Amino acid sequence: MANFKFDIRSIFTQPVVKISSNMLPHTFRGDRRMSLDISSKVSEIIDHLGELSAVAQKLTKPVTSAQKLRSSENQTVYLMADVNEYDSNVVIGLLKIGTKNLYLFDSIGQTRKVDKVPCILDFYIHDSRQRTGIGKKLFDIMLSEESWIPVKCAVDRPSEKLLNFLKKYYGLENIIPQANKFVLYKGFFDEDGAANRD
Repeated sequence: MANFKFDIRSIFTQPVVKISSNMLPHTFRGDRRMSLDISSKVSEIIDHLGELSAVAQKLTKPVTSAQKLRSSENQTVYLMADVNEYDSNVVIGLLKIGTKNLYLFDSIGQTRKVDKVPCILDFYIHDSRQRTGIGKKLFDIMLSEESWIPVKCAVDRPSEKLLNFLKKYYGLENIIPQANKFVLYKGFFDEDGAANRD
């Protein structure tokens, strides 16, 4: 579990919070002194979960950190806590998203420059909470908040677990091969994206 020495309830007034480059939850209401305290705690949470995600994916270094988020205007981190636990300092999930301008191959191998592609950049649910539906809940909250459709998202260097998750819950399995490390699914270039929706 991702436990912290401080009380996270001031950050998690609800189970899922959305963090942008200001390092404050989207639900934050408070003065400058409070914002400094909260942003410091949020930074610690993001750094710790970024490290756990890297270990789980067998990466040499984290792809998610507070420093990277601070310098990225077009990225957002969703954090999930178990606010029903007696131990109120447990954070159980992280989902980092953003938009990128990418050169992508379409279904027939033609290169296309696509601006502001919705991208899944990092996704981590603590091992003890996997296969409980929590990952889908977090992912669905993000999709709703961002008004994104799964088939229209590019996934950056997905693990086998993430590929299986996308197949199981969103029916995504027909991959369009890319030269970069992103994974796209058939339906990405279709106007309605209906090809891979349930």
